Amino acid sequence: MNTPDPHQPAILAPAGNRASFLAALAAGADAIYCGLKSMSARMEAKNFSLEELAQLVGLAHDRGVKVYVTLNVLLKPDELDRTGRLIDDLQRHVHPDALIVQDLGVVALARQAGFGGEIHLSTLANVSFPRALGYIARKLAADRVVVPRELSIDEIRAMADACPKAMGLEAFIHGALCYGVSGRCYWSSYMGGRSGLRGRCVQPCRRHYRQGGRAARAFSCQDFSVDVLVKILGQVKKVLAWKIEGRKKGPHYVYYTVTAYQMLRDRGSDARMKRDALGLLGQSLGREATHYRFLPQRPQQPIDTRRQTASGLFMGKVQGPAKNPWVVVRQPLLPGDVLRVGYEDEAGHAICRVTRHVPKKGRYPLNLGGRKTPAPGAPVFLTDRREKALEKMMADVEAHAAPQEPIVPSRFTAELPRRSDVKSRRPVEVRVSRMPSRGSGRHPAGMWLSETAAANVGRSAATSLWIWLPPVVWPDDEARVAGLLRQCLESGARQFVLNMPWQMALFHRPEGLNLWAGPFCNAANALCLETFKTLGFAGAFVSPELGEPDLLSLCRQSPLPLGIVLSGHWPLCISRTLAEDVRLRAPFESPRGEQAWADRFGPDYWIFPNWRLDITEKRTLLQQAGVQMFAHLDETVPKAVTLKKRPGLWNWKIGLK
Repeated sequence: MNTPDPHQPAILAPAGNRASFLAALAAGADAIYCGLKSMSARMEAKNFSLEELAQLVGLAHDRGVKVYVTLNVLLKPDELDRTGRLIDDLQRHVHPDALIVQDLGVVALARQAGFGGEIHLSTLANVSFPRALGYIARKLAADRVVVPRELSIDEIRAMADACPKAMGLEAFIHGALCYGVSGRCYWSSYMGGRSGLRGRCVQPCRRHYRQGGRAARAFSCQDFSVDVLVKILGQVKKVLAWKIEGRKKGPHYVYYTVTAYQMLRDRGSDARMKRDALGLLGQSLGREATHYRFLPQRPQQPIDTRRQTASGLFMGKVQGPAKNPWVVVRQPLLPGDVLRVGYEDEAGHAICRVTRHVPKKGRYPLNLGGRKTPAPGAPVFLTDRREKALEKMMADVEAHAAPQEPIVPSRFTAELPRRSDVKSRRPVEVRVSRMPSRGSGRHPAGMWLSETAAANVGRSAATSLWIWLPPVVWPDDEARVAGLLRQCLESGARQFVLNMPWQMALFHRPEGLNLWAGPFCNAANALCLETFKTLGFAGAFVSPELGEPDLLSLCRQSPLPLGIVLSGHWPLCISRTLAEDVRLRAPFESPRGEQAWADRFGPDYWIFPNWRLDITEKRTLLQQAGVQMFAHLDETVPKAVTLKKRPGLWNWKIGLK
């Protein structure tokens, strides 16, 4: 049974299937996080049925291991009852220790269902600055916040210093890095409705992009690994858990990473133990790793276009004739190993299962059964491994699992809020820009918060000007943003669009102000909007990812006046980094001919497609449905970029997957 030192951070392991869950237990993880087959932000993982999860959670609890269930997706209007029933079933039959959520509608459902475990806010909730923590503790009573992977150790310390006594933090220490900030990436959704906020990302950032005649994987990050630097992180006592990313990984990865970080946590001062732990991480079948921004005095660029960024351990390159290719391996191969030939977005990509032992520098034929013809020189990666010793340990753990009784389905029905009874009035239409604008007699002006905006508030009709807050606020930028807000307020501004609900914490006295939750708050269901109402918002923009049926349904259910982005330049994603060889305000192109450009605003990089979101043809329908604010987001298009004429309906017709 695990008896972790309460003063040590828990090692939190990922599990996307039964084998990985058992591997986490075999390795001695302190806690495991996993998802169900629906409502999980890693829907491409196999995940668990309720019956299977109930059995595994019982097995974990018998060993003193906690289990956190991820319900960290954006919920559409018609998914509240189904999600509430899942939570009720979890509460009655599975008994997880916590739910990991991003959508505040899920928090409301958990309260309605009487969930007795903890509530953890996912990194997708984008809680990224210190003042947010006290606000969340007071208003939502969340027990833990998962901080962004982009934070340095100094910024994590700043978050810890602001963290209330009853709340804890959780920090990622190892695993894949997304290019976009969590909760601020719409790239996959914009290209075909498969949203990262719903666990269905197709990873367009991992593809080749061409700029100035050179093609490279210019947005494909290496893995993040704190490795030996966890000793520094261990000094931050408010960080209660070290989180390993990887719910799509196999048991080998889970066992090796958990074991390595146990060694570094418990005996990291031992030079030999440290060396052995690094050896395990090097063999865990991930990408090449980076410390990213963890050390502020020595930040590392997470994108190196000259290196491999595919998942798995690089084993060699395809050689020989097209009909009978082989690879000379850099590491020994074991029977049952899984090889991936090429990148997943390239022609000739294939999976090959190893049938025999192959020594280091041995030749192994890539027998693909005639299905695929890999290109000469294509990379070959080891992506999964099943050592006999690990299989035996997993079997020994599983032998203690108790039979699971059938689950009686829940009859839970969500209690929806009362629809807004605000009388319909002429909608407000706002043009939002980066530079000062006086608007017009009919349309008030909107400006993104910046030094320019703050300096020009007094020159505009301050009472009609709408100030839009940034979608991300970092710890080391919090004071600047708060100062700009204060300057705007002193100049008479009274109307603000907040792009994180926790930005309420930046207002000393929000009473008397007209505060709306912005489109980056990702509101997509009535219970989320009801929570915004209790937080003091006068209205809310709906998520721009929704399709027509969901938008109209939400209009019928909303307890708040609603706004929508009607047209403009919506970003594919927002990031804290940019590859050194990507030029700002210059077009780049995907293999499919999709063009985009990068620009920088404040500390962040925004990636824009070369076509505009445009649902203005639906304006009358939306106004009839009750939408009371329409926004147009204007950006200065670089001279080198040619905007493409194409429908900008986003998911209006195809729906949000």
